[in-house]
Amino acid sequence: MSEDANLFAQQQANRRRSTWLTIGFILFFAWVGFGGDLAFWLLTADAPPSSYHHVVPFIGIFSVLSAAAICWYSWRHGAERVLWATGAWELIEPATPEQKQLVNVVEEMAIASGLPKPRVWIVPDTDPNAFATGRDAATASIAVTEGLLATLSRDELQAVIAHEMGHVRNLDIRLMTLLAGMIGAIALLSDGMGRMLGRGSTMGGRWGGGRGGKGGKGNPLGVVILVLWLLTLVVAPVISRLLAMAVSRKREYLADATGAQLTRNPMALASALEKLEGATAATESITRGAAHLCIVDPLPGLMSSREGFLADFVASHPPIRQRIIRLHGMAYQQAKRETTAALSPQ
Repeated sequence: MSEDANLFAQQQANRRRSTWLTIGFILFFAWVGFGGDLAFWLLTADAPPSSYHHVVPFIGIFSVLSAAAICWYSWRHGAERVLWATGAWELIEPATPEQKQLVNVVEEMAIASGLPKPRVWIVPDTDPNAFATGRDAATASIAVTEGLLATLSRDELQAVIAHEMGHVRNLDIRLMTLLAGMIGAIALLSDGMGRMLGRGSTMGGRWGGGRGGKGGKGNPLGVVILVLWLLTLVVAPVISRLLAMAVSRKREYLADATGAQLTRNPMALASALEKLEGATAATESITRGAAHLCIVDPLPGLMSSREGFLADFVASHPPIRQRIIRLHGMAYQQAKRETTAALSPQ
């Protein structure tokens, strides 16, 4: 497969994933809403006339409308909210040699990738890290921490920016930014519904048909649905984050390869990753909900250096050591091709 065909296939795959992610997100909110309505309707159907009867499915209507609004907002403003959450500020006029070098490197990698120059942001954090966000190449932004500028050489910085341009070119940023917005929305939904139920528990007998009333024990099916509904609210934030992490791990390998291709210097990215691995502090400006956007895990833990089924679901990034090994392999293959070309008769 040619490079252009492979790029087109990756972009199409990410467009499909973004579409299915949006559909799945709305369906999840529909279940949370209308599932709750169904449970409460069954539990209150046989209640005495003076007790509460859940008739209007207002939870479902509100949930679906909220999901649609969140998807639209994540699509239009998700990147801005991610940057705002990190405290990033846009670099318009470089004031230091490091900032001028960053702008020059971004311009070079934009030309190399054939994409418009993305907006450049700096995150006020001493831990070295970087991420890209946006809907597409025309709206893309690349953010780097102050620690990254202070830690990397020019070649290493160029390799990191090329990695992020790989995310832009492959449309990973669209998928990842949608995930970041939806993770936050699901966490808020779970927390909000939990508080609502906590307040609703004071209603006591009105939701179950009263004390000793005709429907005192409630509808068994309603109880089952209510338990499933509550379980969904508990596990949804965890599942959404695990999904984002699993998606991120697969995209990082491709972005590494794309970055090495743009710079033609895989060892520069390998060297940069080694320095990032050596920085043991957390990138405190970047929240867990946006961890999958970064070049390395901003909150490294026990699973960040491991491989296997469990690590694939728990860690947001593949092991840095494994990424470095792959980059060394790319450098070896590149050197081998160059040597063969030099020795071949003209």
